[in-house]
Amino acid sequence: MTLEQGMRALAPLLGDAVVVHANGHISRRSFGVQDRPGNFYMIGSMGLASSIGLGVALSRPDRRVVIYDGDGNLLMNLGSTAMVASTQPENFIHVVWDNGVYASTGNQPAVSRTVPLEKIAEAAGYRESVRARTVEELTAAFARCLEVPGPTFVLAEIEVEAGPFKAARVNHTPEEIRDRFSQAIRE
Repeated sequence: MTLEQGMRALAPLLGDAVVVHANGHISRRSFGVQDRPGNFYMIGSMGLASSIGLGVALSRPDRRVVIYDGDGNLLMNLGSTAMVASTQPENFIHVVWDNGVYASTGNQPAVSRTVPLEKIAEAAGYRESVRARTVEELTAAFARCLEVPGPTFVLAEIEVEAGPFKAARVNHTPEEIRDRFSQAIRE
């Protein structure tokens, strides 16, 4: 499964959830798949999507909050899994797109293919944590997360994209991203 295939499969399931995106290819690909006011795109700040999403989830327990994280991003701030698990936000769905590399900086290997991040989330105390290898497994796992209280964790194994990355950069300014997202959270 590619990152784009996975994101396209989840797009119709998001509903009115707000989505906090990790920086780099994840933000760029999601921007091309489905730009919406409820998307917060990280511009820089590697590793902080789950921390920002946790703040949103705790401040708005009535809103579903989805995190689109990367394996390298999560590894950069692995302590966020403990914070999420300790606070137990029922509205928190953590999707980690795992291609086993730091794709945005040149495909250097990450340890995520030998260190199962979904097992770390489970050990930390996420209520459910699964690995999905196909689009079908991903959509089933995500649909399950929508039905049960969180925090939940889905690790989506994705392919490394060959050649130059071909997704447009997010064309909103940081201020526009902030303002759109703030409005979406309030609605």
